[in-house]
Amino acid sequence: MFLNSLSGRFLLLTIVFVMLAEVLIFVPSVARFRESYLQARLERGQIASLSVLADADAMVDPDLEKELLAGAGILNVVLQRDERRELVLASPMPGAISASYDLRDVGPWWLIRDAIARLFDPNDRVIRVIGTPVNAAGLQIEVTLHTSGLRDKMLAYGQRVFLLSAVISVFTAALLFFAVRRFLVTPISRVVSHITAYKNAPQDADRIIDPSASITELLAAEQALRAMQIELISALKHKDRLATLGGAVAKISHDLRNMLTTAQLLADRMETSDDPAVRRVSPKLINSLTRAVHLCESTLAYGKAEEPAPVPAAFHLRPLIDDVVESEMLAVPDRSVSFKVDTPKGFRISADSDQIFRVLSNLVRNARQAILATGKPGRISISAADEASDWVIRVCDTGPGLPARAMEKLFQPFEGGMRKGGSGLGLAIAHELVAGHSGELSLDQTDTSGTCFRISLPKSAAAAVA
Repeated sequence: MFLNSLSGRFLLLTIVFVMLAEVLIFVPSVARFRESYLQARLERGQIASLSVLADADAMVDPDLEKELLAGAGILNVVLQRDERRELVLASPMPGAISASYDLRDVGPWWLIRDAIARLFDPNDRVIRVIGTPVNAAGLQIEVTLHTSGLRDKMLAYGQRVFLLSAVISVFTAALLFFAVRRFLVTPISRVVSHITAYKNAPQDADRIIDPSASITELLAAEQALRAMQIELISALKHKDRLATLGGAVAKISHDLRNMLTTAQLLADRMETSDDPAVRRVSPKLINSLTRAVHLCESTLAYGKAEEPAPVPAAFHLRPLIDDVVESEMLAVPDRSVSFKVDTPKGFRISADSDQIFRVLSNLVRNARQAILATGKPGRISISAADEASDWVIRVCDTGPGLPARAMEKLFQPFEGGMRKGGSGLGLAIAHELVAGHSGELSLDQTDTSGTCFRISLPKSAAAAVA
């Protein structure tokens, strides 16, 4: 429907507002017209009275007096030239005077009030009007007249003003309508057509809008739309790459799980070896293979839906940290990276031990790689504390600190890599696993002296799951 469009509503509002403005002008105009009408009757009465006073000794013929009063549109004239008021022209009064109006010193609000009262009073009344004679022809002049003629003239004048207002409103609205169509609706329609075309092919870079509007606000809207389209195309391509990568990872994890299961069976036989060193290493190897199998299974589950929910259970944290440290020490044969574990042996938490192992393993591995990248010795510290409502684990290193690029998208996969060639998956996985425990993985501090991550595991969440 036309009135539901921007152009239609603008046209209708323009007509309404112009008419409203004309109405606000109409009332003062009618009041001014009434004042002019009454002033004209005073002037006509003065002229008629002066023609009589020209020959003060002659008697005024009744027919001439009647003709002068009819021509002036009044009933009688009283003129005060000195100290004496004189009834110069008179005719029989049809009734009592209903009101007197003094035009010598009256404000606009009084004129408007009297004009509105006259418009809404259809009865014919006799009124007296007082004014000052023109050209200093006296001190005061008074006339009496009927109000019926005044009201008819006011209504006729009001109709003319209304018709003129309607013509002005329609003409103004038409001009504004075409101006709005040209300068607003057409550019907006262009933006809408670009949005529609882009919706049908959101990855087609040829459908990105080229900002060209001459209006500042519309140009800003087109520029914002262009930026959004470019960002969305990049995000869609990124998601497609992630989906492809996810499929490949799922296939690799499936085959890798089968290989690790075989290796796990072979490692089980190592426990029966006669070599004490082999028997001592065998449990750690079996645990590592078990975690690797679980990781492959979790990766397959993640590819189908999301990271599996944690299964909390109470366990000692220190042995798990020692396993993480021993695994990472194998990657540092020259002992250029030292480890410090500040966790009591009896420290217990309630969480999914496999997932916490993966979290700490990712954080410690990132710290080790950051230190080795500097070519200088460094240290990794792992500490745990039992606070009022949380178990807190900190992983700190003496590496070079995080680069600014990594800080912007720290926990986003493939975005928050801390070293050259890194994928950024380690922190993303750790962040998701901690969030699964209703906890929080946060960056405590990072600078040239090192980096420290903080893991908060709420006790209330573990209790609720238990």
